[in-house]
Amino acid sequence: MPKRLILACLLSSSIAAFAQRTTWRFDSLATIGNQTQTTVGTPKLITTDLGKAIHFDGHGNTGDALYCDTIPLTGTLPYTREVIFRPSSAGAPEQRFFHLQEDGTQTRRLFEIRIVDKQWCLDAFAGTSTSADPAHTAVILKCDTAHLFPLDHWYAVAAVYDGKILRSYVNGVLQGEAPVALTPLGKGGVSVGTRYNKRDFFTGDIHTARFTPSALAVPDLLKLPTIPLSPVRENNLTGPL
Repeated sequence: MPKRLILACLLSSSIAAFAQRTTWRFDSLATIGNQTQTTVGTPKLITTDLGKAIHFDGHGNTGDALYCDTIPLTGTLPYTREVIFRPSSAGAPEQRFFHLQEDGTQTRRLFEIRIVDKQWCLDAFAGTSTSADPAHTAVILKCDTAHLFPLDHWYAVAAVYDGKILRSYVNGVLQGEAPVALTPLGKGGVSVGTRYNKRDFFTGDIHTARFTPSALAVPDLLKLPTIPLSPVRENNLTGPL
């Protein structure tokens, strides 16, 4: 195939992936990304140095959460999912803060944190199963003491699956990677601030989530600002929303 044609095909594929990208801004308690949401507890809309965000107060197996009955990454592989969030020093040792769950199976994608020595680290989970075959393929990119971060600060986390390998990042720095054979998510829902079955609630703030039906390179991931923060919302974020 001629090089120009290959380049054109790659460019067309990239444009199509960006066109299908979904961004959720957590600046309203009524909707997420134009999707009606169900509220658990009393999450609060707050003003932060990044603009509006939603604060979640979790206490182990009770707390605040938001549920949406649409999964932006339904039917797509590969994928990139990202969240800009701020974990609180008031949180429990184990917290699930962003969960994509397929109906009736164990096919799911999670972001989790662990608190270790008054710092936090990221767990990224992805699993595939079917109702006919509950035994599932899964991978957990577990956190470790080499990847600890201060609490009460903003971070951009990402999970990138290229069709063969799942990788997790914090502020663009690789945290872990492992091979896994995943299938696309089917119809289901999303829980924010807790695991889908209302366990291990999160304490902290969530600003943005972004879902892209392609495996983004590190330079294309959402990044936090490197200049002093101001109250302006998306203008403080780099990388295309």
